[in-house]
Amino acid sequence: MGRPIKKSKFVASFGGDTSAKIAVSNYRTGGSNTASTTAYIVSQRGSLQFKIHMDDSTEKVMTLVTDETLTVNDTFNVKMVLDDSTTVYVSKFFNNTVHYTKTDGTHGSVPYTLGTDPTGDFQVESGHGIIDIVSE
Repeated sequence: MGRPIKKSKFVASFGGDTSAKIAVSNYRTGGSNTASTTAYIVSQRGSLQFKIHMDDSTEKVMTLVTDETLTVNDTFNVKMVLDDSTTVYVSKFFNNTVHYTKTDGTHGSVPYTLGTDPTGDFQVESGHGIIDIVSE
C-alpha cells in the first residue's frame, strides 16, 4: 500500500470536526448512485480502498474509481478542480499530491488543497487542484 494518507485529512467520528476533510462526490451501493454533499472518507484501508461515511450514517469500505457515472457497486469518486477550471476525478491520493483522470481519459498529477466550493468563485493556485471538503 505504501505510505497511508495523513489521518488529519479524514474525519475521525461522525459529528466531529469536519473542517478541511476530504468529501466524497458520489458513491454507489446496492445499485443506487448517490451524489453527496455530506459523505466523507473515514479512513484508508488500502491504496484504493477507503472506509466511507455515507449520507444515511452507515459506513462501508469502498473502492476509489475515476468514473463520472458509477456503474459498479461499492465504489465512490472524488472530484477535483484544476487551475484551468477543469473538473477531474482523483485516481490515487498521496499526502501532498493526487493522481487524476480527466473525462477524456488523460492522466496527470498535481499538488492539492482542500476547499469548501471547488466549483465556486475562489482561485486555484497555478499548477494545483482543489478537492471539496465535507459540508454540514
